[in-house]
Amino acid sequence: MIDVLVAGGGPAGLATAVHAALAGMEAVIVEPRACPVDKACGEGIMPGGVTALEAMGVQIEGRAFRGIHYLDGRRDVRAAFSTAPGLGVRRTHLHAALARRAAELGVTTITGKITHVEQNRDGIQAAGLRARWLVAADGLHSPLRRSLGLDLPARGPRRYGQRRHYRIEPWTDFVEVHWSSAGEAYVTPVAEDLIGIAILSSIRRGYDEHLRAFPALNRRLRGPAVTPVRGAGPLRQAVRTRRARRVLLVGDAAGYVDALTGEGLSLAVRSAELLVRCLAEDRPEDYDGAWLRLSRTHRLLTGALVQATRRPGTARLVVPAARRLPGLFTGIVRILA
Repeated sequence: MIDVLVAGGGPAGLATAVHAALAGMEAVIVEPRACPVDKACGEGIMPGGVTALEAMGVQIEGRAFRGIHYLDGRRDVRAAFSTAPGLGVRRTHLHAALARRAAELGVTTITGKITHVEQNRDGIQAAGLRARWLVAADGLHSPLRRSLGLDLPARGPRRYGQRRHYRIEPWTDFVEVHWSSAGEAYVTPVAEDLIGIAILSSIRRGYDEHLRAFPALNRRLRGPAVTPVRGAGPLRQAVRTRRARRVLLVGDAAGYVDALTGEGLSLAVRSAELLVRCLAEDRPEDYDGAWLRLSRTHRLLTGALVQATRRPGTARLVVPAARRLPGLFTGIVRILA
C-alpha cells in the first residue's frame, strides 16, 4: 500500500512528496498537467521559504531581493530583511526544481486527476490506487476540499490577481509594492533581465487598465510584455478544517487569505513539512491545530491589510502609516520573512 498519495503536483504537492520520501515513506503524485506548470503568482519567496527549500535539497536559480519597498506615488518606505535575502524565481523554474528533487528521491508521478475519494479506517482509495493517506494539494479551488464538504463561505472582499513579465533589467533589489486606491502592484525581480508584475484588486478589469492606476510604475515599462496575462481568484478561501479522516489539505487547498504579504509559497513548503511530520509520528489529528499555529501571524497581518484595502480612504493611509512608523514596518516585514 502507498504511504502518501498526493492529489496535485504543484509546489505544495511536490513539497509534500519530497518530505514524505525524506521521511522514508512511499509517495505517489497524481497530476493531470505536464511539468512545469505556470500560474498567476507573485514569484517572490521569503527568506524562510528559501531556507526550507534548501533543507529539502531543492536547488533553484533566481534573483535575490533584500526586502520590501512600499510606494504610493508620493511617499515610500522600505524595510530590509535582517539576515538572509528572499528569492525571486519564475514559477516554472521553481516547479521544475521541485519535480527534479522529487524524481531523485524516487517519487512516482501519474497523469490523472483525483476528484473523489473513498476511505475507511485502514486507508483510502482514489484513481484506482490504494494508500494510507491522501493529501489534497489541488489548488485554490480544490475539488477534493469541496467534495468533502470542507468549504466555508468566504467573508470579506473578493480579490483577484493577475500577472505578466517584462524583459527589463531590475532597477531595485527589493520587491516593490505599489499602492493605489484600486489595488496593489507587486514588482518582483526574477532574473537579471526579467521582472514580474502581479496586480491584486477587488475590481474586475483588464491588466492594462489596472496598470494605468500606477503611472510611476507604468513609465518604467519599456517595450512589450514577454508573457501573457495569467489570473487567479477569488483569492480568499475559507476552510472548515484541514483534515477529514485520512485526507489532509495542504497549500492553497488548505485555505487562503490573500497574496498581499507574499508568503504563499513559503507557507506551502513549510506546512508540507509539518503535515508529513504529523503523519510520520502517527498523530494526524494534530495537523489542523499545528497548521493554524504556523500560519497565525500570516493570517492576522494579511487579514488586517486586506481590511485596510476595502475602502480607498484607508488604503491611502497604508504607506503614510508605514513611513511614520518605520520601526514597526520593519519589524512586521522581518516577522513575515
